[in-house]
Amino acid sequence: MSNRTMSVAGSFYPGSCGEIERYISTFNDTLDKEIALPFTPKAIIAPHAGYIYSGFSANSAYRLIDTSAVKRVVVIGPSHRVFFNGASVAIQDTYESPCGNLSIDSVYSRDLIDRYDVLGFQEDAHREHSTETQIPFIKHYFNDVKVVEIVYGDIGYQKLVPIIEEALHDEETFVVISTDLSHFYSLDVANKLDAVCLKAVESMDVNLMDEGCQACGMIGVKAVMQAAKNSGLQSRLIDYRTSYDASGDSENVVGYLSALLG
Repeated sequence: MSNRTMSVAGSFYPGSCGEIERYISTFNDTLDKEIALPFTPKAIIAPHAGYIYSGFSANSAYRLIDTSAVKRVVVIGPSHRVFFNGASVAIQDTYESPCGNLSIDSVYSRDLIDRYDVLGFQEDAHREHSTETQIPFIKHYFNDVKVVEIVYGDIGYQKLVPIIEEALHDEETFVVISTDLSHFYSLDVANKLDAVCLKAVESMDVNLMDEGCQACGMIGVKAVMQAAKNSGLQSRLIDYRTSYDASGDSENVVGYLSALLG
């Protein structure tokens, strides 16, 4: 059996299951009240930095998802290390995780590649942290699911819309979109830039994303917003913070948001 091996365990997130569980437990101990959602979540937008910086924001949204009916999770994120055209879908059998491997839905993955000409398989694209950092949360919160990993390179967001729409319309499939926000500005500038992103996601305004929002996963965010709008879904912002909250460095700040759509 082939395995999508971990590439950032021990750096972006802990390399031991026990430490991952301690992170999540600590995050949840801080969140002492539930948030009532006006919809059943079908997709999440979550950050992908080191857990010490963005894990709280991601977990704030993951914990609100009703995972009981979900059998498949499609994880979509930008390529940071490899430049290529289109998007790559993992076709290995399993996805390695410190808390136990997850099955990759290789049948679904190969079917996507067969039906969408923008999709293929490029093995070196799947050493990507934007998608891998989501896996420990998926392993913790979802029950016995299969995963589909899509890493995109140079691609128009419109090309991903029908792929995401298809997933949103499947009652047993959940979508994870990975992105961080502005990178390495002062805290004041970061807050102003990120405010545009927050307003765009909250209002489901794809065009507003181009009015000052900076996000490394911009393509995925635009795609899920458009797919959600096409499907008559809503959005709810769950958390926003910056690296300043963890580091105290107000001069080189990275922004993070989490949101749910349903």
